[in-house]
Amino acid sequence: MIAVWIILFILLIVFFSSFVTIKQGTIGVITVFGKYRRILLPGLNFKVPLIEQLYSRISIQNRSVELEFQAVTIDQANVYFKAMLLYSVLNQSEETIQNVAFKFVDERNLMQALVRTVEGSIRAYVATKRQSDVLVLRREIVEHVKDQIDNILEGWGYHLQDLQLNDITFDEAIMKSMSQVVASNNLKAAAENEGQALLITKTKAAEAEGNAIKIAAEAERQASQLRGQGVALFREEVAKGMTVAAKEMEQANMDTSVILFTMWTEAIKHFSENSKGNVIFLDGSAENMQRTMKEMMSMHALGMEENKR
Repeated sequence: MIAVWIILFILLIVFFSSFVTIKQGTIGVITVFGKYRRILLPGLNFKVPLIEQLYSRISIQNRSVELEFQAVTIDQANVYFKAMLLYSVLNQSEETIQNVAFKFVDERNLMQALVRTVEGSIRAYVATKRQSDVLVLRREIVEHVKDQIDNILEGWGYHLQDLQLNDITFDEAIMKSMSQVVASNNLKAAAENEGQALLITKTKAAEAEGNAIKIAAEAERQASQLRGQGVALFREEVAKGMTVAAKEMEQANMDTSVILFTMWTEAIKHFSENSKGNVIFLDGSAENMQRTMKEMMSMHALGMEENKR
């Protein structure tokens, strides 16, 4: 009876050991007497009891690791990197799973090789660049690393998903000198901008002044023209009036020199009221007045001839 129970117990153990549950996001690796046999996909799987062994469960999910390391540029400047590495199993094929399962002794050795490979690739690239160029080469560094280690990782069964250079710093003395360079460049740019602004302001002011002078000159020219036209019209009207008055006085047998005398006295009155001088010299002879009267009458007659044309 006891033997029966023992046999049943053994059978139960064998039965339950024939089934293996593989979680989502992992792949099971089966070996027979230490040799690779097949893979198990997520879910409930059957294996031959006592012969097939579950060697390992391999995660196919994305994994990340943070890196901190130092590199030296071609001009002997120390550069300190803080990076985040994102990687995963290349695919779920048998060949890839075999590489992942058997290339390294354990996960720790894989991680050490992966980190050292990435750091070595970045160091080799930075060693060919100057310190002043490193900060603007983030993308180029990442692309260089991917080109260099993608084939290596594929041989291990992995794929580099992403490499982020979160922080790039230098020695304190270099950082201080870089800050001073940036500050001086900013001051230089500010001075150049201020100079350009001042030049533009002065140029605009000169243009405005020139335009104002042109406008004032044009206004003065037009005003002078109008004044000249006004004086000409005034003289023409005076000549007309004097001509008419002279004709009326001749018809009345009166001396026309009375008109000239009246104009002469009005001129003296006007000069005395508006002139700032103390002495006025005038030729008040009758001969000069008669000559002026004849000239004005001739001008009136010439104007009448032009109007008729």
